[in-house]
Amino acid sequence: MATVKITQIGSHIRRQPDQQATLVGLGLNKMHRTRELEDTPSVRGMIRKVAHLVRVEGE
Repeated sequence: MATVKITQIGSHIRRQPDQQATLVGLGLNKMHRTRELEDTPSVRGMIRKVAHLVRVEGE
């Protein structure tokens, strides 16, 4: 299965609660944390929601 590497580059402070929950759902709740997740449509939707807070590698 293909994977995508996500790194949080923006703070969750002063963000909307749904964006904060999306970061937690991705496993990113602190700056510069990196997670490698399966490349599924649901993960892609979550990434799109917080695209301004994360860097994506492995597309």
